[in-house]
Order: sequence, then structure tokens, then C-alpha cells
Amino acid sequence: MAQTADAKHVALRRKREDGDDNAGVGGKMGKKEPSRIESCLDEPMDSGIHEVVKFVPSPLPARHYDADTTEPISCALQTLEQLLSWKLSESNPFNVAVIPLAPRETPLATCPRRTLVSHDMMGGYLDDRFVQGTSSEAPYAFYHWQYIDIFNYFSHNLVTIPPAVWTNAAHRHGVSVIGTFITEWTEGAVACESFLKDEESYREAADKLVQISCCYGFDGWLINIENTLSEAAVKNTPLFLRYLTDQMHTRVPGSLVLWYDSVVENGQLKWQNELNPSNRMFFDACDGFFTNYNWTEQNLETMRDYSEIQARRADVYVGVDVFARGKVVGGMFETNKALEVIRKHNFSAAIFAPGWVYETHSDKTEFPKNQDKFWSLLSDHLFLHRAVTPLPFVSSFCQGFGKAFYWRGQIEWSSSWFNLTAQDVQPLYSRTELGSHGWLQSRGCSEDAWNGGSALLLDGLLPAADASPVCAKLLSIHVPLPASTLVVLVYKPSAGITVDLELRTADADVCSLVDVQDQELKSVSPKVLNGSHQLVKQFSQLSGSLNGWTVGFWQVEQPGCALREVNVRIQQNKEDQDTSFTCRVGELMLLDASTLRDPSEAVQGFCIYDVVWLHGAGSSPGSNGFTLRLNATLRWEYPRELVRHFKVYSRQLRGPDPRVPPGQLVLVGRAYSNLFRVTELRVPRPPGLLELVVEPVVKKGLSVPESHWGRRSVSYTMGATP
Repeated sequence: MAQTADAKHVALRRKREDGDDNAGVGGKMGKKEPSRIESCLDEPMDSGIHEVVKFVPSPLPARHYDADTTEPISCALQTLEQLLSWKLSESNPFNVAVIPLAPRETPLATCPRRTLVSHDMMGGYLDDRFVQGTSSEAPYAFYHWQYIDIFNYFSHNLVTIPPAVWTNAAHRHGVSVIGTFITEWTEGAVACESFLKDEESYREAADKLVQISCCYGFDGWLINIENTLSEAAVKNTPLFLRYLTDQMHTRVPGSLVLWYDSVVENGQLKWQNELNPSNRMFFDACDGFFTNYNWTEQNLETMRDYSEIQARRADVYVGVDVFARGKVVGGMFETNKALEVIRKHNFSAAIFAPGWVYETHSDKTEFPKNQDKFWSLLSDHLFLHRAVTPLPFVSSFCQGFGKAFYWRGQIEWSSSWFNLTAQDVQPLYSRTELGSHGWLQSRGCSEDAWNGGSALLLDGLLPAADASPVCAKLLSIHVPLPASTLVVLVYKPSAGITVDLELRTADADVCSLVDVQDQELKSVSPKVLNGSHQLVKQFSQLSGSLNGWTVGFWQVEQPGCALREVNVRIQQNKEDQDTSFTCRVGELMLLDASTLRDPSEAVQGFCIYDVVWLHGAGSSPGSNGFTLRLNATLRWEYPRELVRHFKVYSRQLRGPDPRVPPGQLVLVGRAYSNLFRVTELRVPRPPGLLELVVEPVVKKGLSVPESHWGRRSVSYTMGATP
């Protein structure tokens, strides 16, 4: 998260003392870029760099970096020329997804009824375009991942490239992400006649789409041709689809290419609202078919009886427009009516624009409530999948936004923020009725948290008539267990209740062969560990003042089993009266007890480049109100699979007044990859010397020694004024 900007800024470009103005212009990864970065990575980290501040415009490409702040941003391609001229060397390194697609139970390929979400909201590329996050009081986010199988980022640009924050969040939950290739109106028809005119042309376009998907780490494309095609173009369209699909499958295993119900075999734009002989040629050439939204149950019955698609019924995604435009079944808070009919005929579903719950409601603070209501109404017609997760596993249930950023129960960043890459594996959000008047519900809550922006809030009413504990399901996952597993649960209960942990497991070999049903799971009560246990002693940083949070430790010895559910049991302490309660669940960690040791890996190859200087609007170097801000790209080497994130700090070592002592470390932001853009970091006027520091925060919860952090100093002086 970048620091707040002061109104407008004048861009200043750095100039190295050796006069190499062109080093790293625009952050492009061209022929010169790898050698520049490689030489930087080879430099010892105790060496510094020197910058001469110069007042020249930023060289960074505006399509990849915000023009005012140099923050990295995601963007689409607008024209066919931009697509065909796309080069890997000019791609945006910040928009590359860093989270690989998690395996899942049941695998997508064998899932008989799938759910696709097509996210079309307000033109796209809103708060989510900021790769490193942004300040936002009430952002839109999605967190019901276990209900869906495919996420499509949709806009009306020619080539919609999913922002990396969406791909990272979806992949963490085992959800595939596809971009959109759409042509519309007269301009779209012209583009189609160009790239579909012959084999060389459609292969060239398809190759670029494949390269873009591979570069940015997402999983395929929705192809949407919404304009009339000539005879030659429509003849080549299935060939284009087949070639694109084959190339995607070769380069990205498990990838998907879907076709939207639009043109028919004679090239006319004629939505069918079903799969039938007039559009089956497109379906046969790719992985799936997304129907238009104005279907009736008769359309579904026709498809059900269509013998040519029986073996691929799961590949037919029946479209549902949540906005309920035109003559449709359901929509809005009655979208469940459409899902009920779709599932009745055993088809997959494509839910279009569920951002309706945010976009059409003026009070954005009510968005979480509206979103939970929407997905709760659909839940009877959706099918859970479990992400397969190796150890160590950790989730603070952060939804990717918050009113503050917490670290171990304390506020570390005190302003509203949004970054879906920071979203943890999400719990199950639900409400259960207990007896005649009791209830239990789970929801996200940003009023207090352990780590990140929110915790999982369990609240409810325990009826006096039922003294037995209630069980709140936290997670539905698939984690193969080692011989000994340490479970750490951080929670904050209200008075009058006792909290315990319940795990449900299945035989790992059985899980690999069949889809284990809930009733076949084995309930396990793990062993409680006290503070004197050797495993607990390794977490001394979790002792002391924890702002009301309780840290519990349990040990599980279930080798050969797979953890399938994590539940919390809540017991009321007084049985003679109803008990209202709350319990915030701040974090869950699952760790292999045999591998708990201090992290030995150190940050390597820390380098700084693409420096741009900004100063406040209306100020000049000689004025009393002059403010100077540093913007720079940081890159380093560290095993990405070991960390939750990195903390990036700055420290002023020397300013214009030598009598001022060196400062303390100041948090600049969090990085979720080995790449970070420092933006608008206010520094003293030249001459100055500062240090930039990178601290790995590892999944195992142990602190990385400061000697293993990355450090690099930057000295700077003011250049001559033109």
C-alpha cells in the first residue's frame, strides 16, 4: 500500500552519476533489462546506490504505471493492433500472478455441475487495477470462492487481462481464472474480418492470446464474438477456436477456452439461448459453451434431449444475468430461481455480474451484508470444492480489505485499504438455526483482527434448553497430514463460553480415489498443549500482551490421513439461561511439527532500479514548502513458497542536517512477491542517505532474524536545475 499522495506531483527522473540516462527506461523487460537486473542481483547488499535528482518526466509506460504516482496498474488491450504487437519484453512484471492454481477436490475436469462467475462491473479495472493495493473505504471484493469453479474477468475492451489480484485470490482457492476476448459493433466486425481472414492471421491472434495468458499466469479465455461475420470469417472461427484451445492446453495444463452464445453457423449475430445444431460447431472446437441469458425451461429441456452433447453436459454453462435484463428467469435476489431450474436439468451455471450487490446499492457499507445474503440464497444449488493445501497452512481469514491493517492483534496501518492478493484462504460463511429460537452465524468482521484486515466473527444465541456444544464449521479443505501436526488457533471469545477445536479427517488413500462425503469423515479431538511443551516454547513471540486474544495450541497425530474440515466447538458455561455470544477467530495455523525451526533462508540479490522523483505541486527545490518523494522498484530473491508476505521498510540514515540521528524503521508497505514498487515515499531534501529494508514474514509464524533481511542504501543529491 503506497503512502498518500499530496495533490498532484511533478515527475522527476533519476539520472545515474555515470550519465546512463537510458538504464531501465520504463521498467521494460527487453534485451537490456535482464542483464541490468542480473548485474544488480549480483551486487553485494552492503553496497549502496547513488541518485542525482533531476526534474524530467517519468519514463515509465503509462499503461503499466499510474501517471501521477508511478504505482503499478493492470490494464486491458483496446485494439487488434495492440494485441498483435504485444511483446513479452514489454509486459507488466507487476501484473504476473504469483499464486499458482491450487489443486482441488473434486478436480474441475471431473466436476459434473460447475459454477462460473463472470465479473462485469462498472467497466472493470477499478480499485482492482492497483496491483499493490490502494486506499478504499468500501471496495468490492469476492470471498465465496468455495462455491465457484471458474472466475471470468469481463469488460468491453477487446482483450481483457485479469488483474493479478483476482488471479492470486482465485488460485489460492483452486479456482481457474479466464480473461475475455470480445468483438462488438462495427469496429469488432472489422477486427474479425482482419484476424479471421486466413489461417496465418487467426493463428497469429491466437498465439498472442496464449502468450499473454502464459505471461500473466491465468488459465484461459472466454471468446465473445458479438458482431456479424462474413462467410470466410465464420468458416475460420471454429479453426481459430480449435487452434487456440489446443495451444492453451499445451502451454497451460488444465486451461479453458469457452465460447459465448452469439453468432451462428451462417455468421449472423443471433443469440440462441441454448446449444443447438446452429452453434454446435463452435462448442465442438473448444472447452465449453456459455449460453445467452434469455432462456426458458423449454430451452434447457431441448438441450437435455440433444443427443450430440450428452457426454459434455457439464461443459454447457447456462447464463444467468444477475441484473435480470430482458426476459429472464430469476435475477437479483431471486437468482436462486434460475439456479434451481439449471440444476434440475444437470447443467453448469454461468452467473453474470454478481457485482450487482455492490453496483446498484447506494450504501456501499452494506455490501458485505448484501453479498452474504445473495450467496446464501444460492447455496442450496452450489457445490463445494476443497483446495488441496500443503503444510504449512495459515489463514487469518482476511477478506482482502479492511479499515486498518493488523499484525498480531495490534494496528500496524491505520487507514482503509484494499488488496485481493492479501486475501487469505476463506472460511465458510453461513447461518444455522439452533432449536426454537437459537442461532449461529459466521461472517467477516473488520472491526478487530489478528492479522490483515478482518477476522472471522462467530456470533449467535445458545438456547438454555440445549446444553450440548454447537459446532461451527470454519474450513472445508484437503490437507495431507504428517506424523505430527501442530495446530495453532488464535481467538477472542466473549464471556460465558468455552471454545475447543474439532478436526475431521479421512484416509488419504481413499480421498485420492473417491469424493469422500461428510458422513464418512472421522471426528478427531486433538491434544491440548500447555505453555511448557517444547513445541509451544518456539512461539514465544505469541506470549505477553495480545490485546485480548487467546492463542491455543493442539497436537494431532494422524499420519496417513487428510484433514477435510476444521471446526470450532462452542459450549455455554451456564445451562440455566440463554447465552448470547461472540467469538472472533483471528488465525489458524497447521504446521508439520518435525520441521519447526528458525528460518535459515536469507534475502539475496536485493536491488533498486527505475527510480523516479516526485515533488509536491507548487513547490520548488529552493522553497520552504519543498517536499521530495522517492519512487523505485525493488527486487530480491527469496523462496516465495515459504512466505506469507514481505514487509518493506525505510529508514533515514542521514539528512541535510548531520546533527539529526538516524531514524527508526518505518513501514512502507507489504509485498506479496519478490517485486515491490515504492511509491511517494517522503524523504528529506538533498543531500540525504536512506536505507530500504525487506523482512520476510514466513508461514510458519517464526521470526526471521534481522541478519537475514535484505538491506540496501540510497544516497541522493540534487542535480543542477535546468
